[in-house]
Amino acid sequence: MKAAVTVLAFCVAALLALGIVMLYSSSMTQVGAHYVVLQLVWCALGLVLCVSAASMNYQLLKKMAWPLFVVAALLLLLVLIPHVGRRINGARRWFDFHGVRFQPSELSKLALVIALAWYGEYFQRQMPAWKRGILIPGVFIGLVLGLIFIEPDRGTTILLAAVSGAMLLVAGVRWKYFVPPILAGALAIGLSIWRDPVRMKRIFSWLNLEEHKSGAGYQAYQAMLALGRGGWTGLGLGNGRQKLGFVPEHHTDFILSIIGEELGLIATLLVVMAFVVIVICGIYVSCRARDTFGLLLGSGITFLIGLQAAINIGVVTSALPNKGLPLPFISYGGSNLVAMLTCVGLLLSIARQARLPEHVPVAPFKSGEVQPA
Repeated sequence: MKAAVTVLAFCVAALLALGIVMLYSSSMTQVGAHYVVLQLVWCALGLVLCVSAASMNYQLLKKMAWPLFVVAALLLLLVLIPHVGRRINGARRWFDFHGVRFQPSELSKLALVIALAWYGEYFQRQMPAWKRGILIPGVFIGLVLGLIFIEPDRGTTILLAAVSGAMLLVAGVRWKYFVPPILAGALAIGLSIWRDPVRMKRIFSWLNLEEHKSGAGYQAYQAMLALGRGGWTGLGLGNGRQKLGFVPEHHTDFILSIIGEELGLIATLLVVMAFVVIVICGIYVSCRARDTFGLLLGSGITFLIGLQAAINIGVVTSALPNKGLPLPFISYGGSNLVAMLTCVGLLLSIARQARLPEHVPVAPFKSGEVQPA
């Protein structure tokens, strides 16, 4: 367990350091150190929450699960109200406090994971049934996903749906009950995208990037150029060209393309490997948890970090359509950074209280006895 915790902490620290360096490199020509200073402030807050979460007994979250869930749902509802939530690029996802933005969907990610972990432990024996395993948890999962969906934020909706589904499977839901709602949800998402001209343009540009490289596929095409220009070792830190207005949102959702251009394919693969190692460590910690709540909580956090990273990397490399999700620990964004560091702290808390490996006592042999072969 000590090795898993050490490796987990090292990978997170390395990604944080890389994120600060690349954030300055990607934004120094536009705003200087403005983004870096803000990110450092959010990082400091996130580290405080990380240490606090690691020091506390994660089982205390059982008492906070539903109050936290209610607060998260109310914030998601409030952000949709005009003149309360900040509307940017047609989406109402943020609260703006004198220039400091907070995205309530980041809190809802953690709140939903904690609530599902509590529910999965409390109704552990009844999870294989349709009512307790699918219907009841589906109500509060649908509430959160519905509020995020109408912001609109399709990427976070899909991410949370996948994380919730994985947690329900770990909790013991049967596949015969699990598959129909998943197919229905996928059909609903597909129909909503079909009726949304902006999302359909993204899908068509993803299917044929060359034909849409000057339109809906401009961002993805420029990101691919950045990755291609970097080669194996990159152009050198600070020498990237695509960050000079060619790749939109290069300091947030598409920062991996700047890493690929300036530091090369080797650094990009190391980033991917770091997230794979974090997922492996998270799974190990979860499997060694002291109770079912710890198992489900650790699994949900691990799925959340791993899937969000996988989706972001898939979007930047054009393996997936554009979803607008940040790369954990690296992309600029205070709400996501604080939420991800808090998740890491909870994983460390689960590891700190993990069950010890069982040792089978061996009786000493007396003189004259024949030892077994």
